[in-house]
Amino acid sequence: MTDATSPSETPAAAGTATGRPQSPFRRAMVKLWYDRAAMIAASVLVAIVITCLLAPVYAKYVSGTDPFRSSLSAKIMIDGKRVPVMAPSTEGLGLGVTPIGPTFGAKYMLGADTQGRDVAARLLYGGRNSLLIAGAATLVCLFFATLIGVTSGFFGGATDVVLSRFLDVLWAFPVYLLAISLSIILIAQGLTIGPFTIESGSLLLPIGIIGVIYVPYVARPVRGQVIALKRSEFVLASIGLGIPRWRILFFDILPNVTTTLIVFVPLMMALNIVTESALSFLSIGVQPPDASWGTIIQEGQGLLYNRPMVSVAPGIAIVITVLALNILGDGVRDAFDPRSKLRPR
Repeated sequence: MTDATSPSETPAAAGTATGRPQSPFRRAMVKLWYDRAAMIAASVLVAIVITCLLAPVYAKYVSGTDPFRSSLSAKIMIDGKRVPVMAPSTEGLGLGVTPIGPTFGAKYMLGADTQGRDVAARLLYGGRNSLLIAGAATLVCLFFATLIGVTSGFFGGATDVVLSRFLDVLWAFPVYLLAISLSIILIAQGLTIGPFTIESGSLLLPIGIIGVIYVPYVARPVRGQVIALKRSEFVLASIGLGIPRWRILFFDILPNVTTTLIVFVPLMMALNIVTESALSFLSIGVQPPDASWGTIIQEGQGLLYNRPMVSVAPGIAIVITVLALNILGDGVRDAFDPRSKLRPR
């Protein structure tokens, strides 16, 4: 019986059989493609992103509500009856109102919050902001971490000492304590840099804060890899041949560091989503009228006993997204394997 998965028939061997060996990046992508768990996780992430991007479509054509406007007196049709979104409370003295629970229909599918707003619509809009902040903060973190790590490791000397001590200072602060401190200051006052002013409610503030606090955790591994690359044979050979240092940096060092950064992307995104949700839950992240998964959980805190779906739904969204990112991150790490790819020019 012929084995259908013999090595000679795998895509990774196809390039060698035709005399055109695949690049390390392409081999890693092929390996990642055949990682079933990673591909399922990637599919889940794509579905989440597409669903969140369709938030305006859902709010306008399906829900028919404005998720950022209070609807305390709104009514909807359920089984042919007009039911108020905010019904009079039947508990205790009967004071106050209780939001409608999940209807699993077109409107208020996951119920309403304390302002009579559609939780499902706010969940999608909140997902857009959470994913945007996490993705942008990841890019900010990787940019500064690469700049500091490569500069420190490649040039060494006094440059390495100064940058390493700077990373040590950031490292000395507990992550959430530093994030909370920066958020309280910047959210209250905004930020002015020369002629540019960032308002207190701008999403740029949580993006910058979350991106900066994790720089040491990426810059240090990058610095260590750059130092190891400087001592590798192909870099020493390039130095011996008199090749300019800038060419060594851009053609020998950075290509090997790039794949390490790719491994960090899904892992940092997962960490940033959790951090953003925590800050928003404490009201020092995304500011009203914007929403994020963290702010929705905070808004539903007082409804945990009678309308738990307000907080449970964004909590489930965070768990699924972070779990998918971690599974994808494991697959990316196994595919690229940064410990075995010292690639000469």
